[in-house]
Amino acid sequence: MASRNCRWELLAASLALTLALIHLVDANSEGDALYALRRSLSDPDHVLQSWDPTLVSPCTWFHVTCNQDNRVTRVDLGNSNLSGHLAPELGKLEHLQYLELYKNKIEGTIPSELGNLKNLISLDLYNNNLTGKIPSALGKLKSLVFLRLNDNQLTGPIPRQLTKIPSLKVVDVSNNDLCGTIPTEGPFGHIPLQNFENNSRLEGPELIGLASYDTNCN
Repeated sequence: MASRNCRWELLAASLALTLALIHLVDANSEGDALYALRRSLSDPDHVLQSWDPTLVSPCTWFHVTCNQDNRVTRVDLGNSNLSGHLAPELGKLEHLQYLELYKNKIEGTIPSELGNLKNLISLDLYNNNLTGKIPSALGKLKSLVFLRLNDNQLTGPIPRQLTKIPSLKVVDVSNNDLCGTIPTEGPFGHIPLQNFENNSRLEGPELIGLASYDTNCN
């Protein structure tokens, strides 16, 4: 009996160690993803100084919030005088709920990998210098409530995949260079027109069956 109990204790200890190692690997992978963002940004005010890749977990870094399982749920870097570009590695933060990078000087495109953030509630990239198209992959963000991309230099149409996000409450793409027509399906039926203004090539609202949203739009 004592031998059997000993085996069970060893098995339990081995299982606990395995789970601890899994959490450690997960924390390290999230730290790697965030450090990739740090490397892609210029940080003259040293707001990312605490982002030390030698630490076991990024949960001690400033501007990073984790849940009780030490998984990253928030990145708060709004109005931080950052420039550079967004790292596609951000798409590996699978528990992330809030990505706040508004009012910076970030350039380049929005990585399509952000569409992998299945728990994301808020994507705030407004008031930057972002270019290129809004990725259709953002339509996979089925928990998204807030999508604010206004005051950038984004081009192309508003992806129709976004109309399939039932949780979406706030969309603001004003002050860009978008084209096509304004969607009216799904959550877009309740978005005020002022959230689309100052896109000189954007027409609408869309009349279903009468207007093609990508007319003269690229």
